[in-house]
Amino acid sequence: MKILILTLILLFLAVVLLGVKVFFVKGGRFPNSHIHGNPEMRKRGIKCVREDEYFK
Repeated sequence: MKILILTLILLFLAVVLLGVKVFFVKGGRFPNSHIHGNPEMRKRGIKCVREDEYFK
């Protein structure tokens, strides 16, 4: 039982720490990690495979 409670506490702490910006900053959002949202990838001409499938 102690291990279950410890696991739940650690899991809750991990979620809170990963979402600090989302939970505690007004207008905070998760960072965009998709290829189309990365300016360096766009500059190099690298596109998302899903984007190619949608616009064929």
